[in-house]
Amino acid sequence: MPKAIAFAEFGSPDVLRLQERDVPQPGPGQVRVAVRVAGVNALDYKIRSGLMNQVFPVDLPHVPGVEAVFGQTATGAYAELALADAARVAIKPDTVGWEQAAAIPVAAETTFRALELLGVHPGETLLIHAAAGAVGGVAVQVAVARGVTVIGTASEANHDHLRALGAIPVTYGDGLVDRVRAVAPQGVDAALDAAGRGGAVAASVELTGGKDRVVTIADAQGAAEYGVRFTSGGADEYRGEPAFKEALALLAARRLQLPIHRAFPLAEAAEAHRVSEAGHLTGKIVLTV
Repeated sequence: MPKAIAFAEFGSPDVLRLQERDVPQPGPGQVRVAVRVAGVNALDYKIRSGLMNQVFPVDLPHVPGVEAVFGQTATGAYAELALADAARVAIKPDTVGWEQAAAIPVAAETTFRALELLGVHPGETLLIHAAAGAVGGVAVQVAVARGVTVIGTASEANHDHLRALGAIPVTYGDGLVDRVRAVAPQGVDAALDAAGRGGAVAASVELTGGKDRVVTIADAQGAAEYGVRFTSGGADEYRGEPAFKEALALLAARRLQLPIHRAFPLAEAAEAHRVSEAGHLTGKIVLTV
């Protein structure tokens, strides 16, 4: 029987257990895939903790993970076998390694969708919160490749990394608005919040001068409070095909880096969640199967 990580109750990373599961059976429009590497995303630990149960309810026991192939899995990526929506997967190019393939889908699709919603154009200035993370780092590079000036928030330890990606780094926290204005006296045209904390949404509204060109992928509550767009990549929003095409072109041109913050064996998923929740990451956390 294939092995998988599952949790039978909501809680801390300690609820994650390695166990044997029945072979998942594809439904209409699904395919079964053999997982080599699974991506770890913030959504995973939010679902595990119960924080997202109102928005993304799951049946228990639940196998977490939505990223295990070149595309998105339907359910259960933390496993040797998982199910995927056939319309949301693509053939992995031979030039892309397994860890890279697991690092591309969510970050690339989220980036493409968010930039499309923001309507960012060459010559404009974009503020990205949590710019050194898995999604933020890809968003920085894609926006820079499109001719956009990018200001990225991150801890000071990650500033050199952001400069290497082409962004102007600023430290998050108290005084953020003044620090951004100091490096962007021309103003900020749009803002993408990938942090979901630290008053990022409020600061973004203040810096852009309104709510219309602020998007958050991490703070549904802040979005409701300030009237900005929250995007989660639902069925009506998904932009995988054009996102993967752009990401692969940038990879081929060596204009896209996909750093792996750390790779954990599948059995160490709980520790991977602890590291993910702690934040301050540079790149992607993955599970190797």
